[in-house]
Amino acid sequence: MTARETMSEFIANVRLIDHHCHGLTAQPPSQDEFEQVAADSAWPPPAGQSIFDSPIGLAMRHYCAPLLDLPANASAESYWRRRADLGHDEVTQRLMSSTGIELYLVDTGFQSEVTLTPPQVAAITGARAGEIVRIEALAEKVAAGASAEGFIDAFDSALASADTTARGYKTIMAYRYGLDFDPSPPARPEVVRAVGSWLARSPDGARLRLADPVVLRHILHRAVGMAKPLQFHVGFGDADVTLYRCDPTRMTEFIKATRASGVSIMLLHCYPFVPEAGFLAHVYPHVYLDTGAVMQYTGWRSDEIVRQSFGTAPFRKILFSSDAFGLPEIYACGTALWRRAMSRIFGEWLDEGLISPSDAQRYIEWAASETANRVYGQGAA
Repeated sequence: MTARETMSEFIANVRLIDHHCHGLTAQPPSQDEFEQVAADSAWPPPAGQSIFDSPIGLAMRHYCAPLLDLPANASAESYWRRRADLGHDEVTQRLMSSTGIELYLVDTGFQSEVTLTPPQVAAITGARAGEIVRIEALAEKVAAGASAEGFIDAFDSALASADTTARGYKTIMAYRYGLDFDPSPPARPEVVRAVGSWLARSPDGARLRLADPVVLRHILHRAVGMAKPLQFHVGFGDADVTLYRCDPTRMTEFIKATRASGVSIMLLHCYPFVPEAGFLAHVYPHVYLDTGAVMQYTGWRSDEIVRQSFGTAPFRKILFSSDAFGLPEIYACGTALWRRAMSRIFGEWLDEGLISPSDAQRYIEWAASETANRVYGQGAA
């Protein structure tokens, strides 16, 4: 067996920590629901179009079909029919068991009412699971029962309570405002006024969607104070994102200001700003990155994006994540595509004599689990 073949076998079996993902759907999706979730879109596809005829759809039919006793690259019709015949629970167990994930860190702040909790994810997968607390969702929950004057203390109390079990925190500042935010923490009177305006704009019974930049900055700095990993959505996302404002270099002053705070800044997804994220991880000791989410949506081109992450970032700053939501297919494809990309990258380096087999194995283990284990303190290794 060649060094490249040995390395490919190692990558195929290396255990993973998924440091950023979402819950699985609790109920079987209809075909329309499946297509919409798989597309990560707010709207269904146009008539006559299907997610199965896209990069993620090809990946599903290639990687997931054999796990459901179909040939690789099965037709969309046969895939959906087989999925329905097996049933939601059986499909979930088969596909999730293929991932090699030993620990899921689940962001519970998105559609938690229709997805499994971390303990439920652990039960259905046989792996372990922990919670990543989304600070905007926590603030919206607090605001539903607080006054403008009472919000700050109520949020601090809720954050302290969440911190007893939280593995880390997540912010969607990129969605709700942009990463070009004022890096300074706002003063208390400014926060009280902003919360009052936010509450006044939300009619009784309406969802309290937080988009006020002052309140967003306030809760962000409170999360920094917890000195746990703080995840930032970066780049690729759904229709709420204004992409050019999701370049992580736009928050360089914030990153500078938090260097000695004890917080680790975890840049998620990063496409098309992978080189920019790599630069920040190179320069600032507390910055890390992954290429989750975009893996499955770029399909057979995903190795190019993973390759970019190994361009300027120190190898111990690069992590694996799936950013999978809802469908077990997204977990299965995200992990399979990551393994394919890593095999290609490190296989080429080995063939050219640019790296030793021992160094290659070490760097792969760092990305697969050891960096996440070290940063989040999970004791999973």
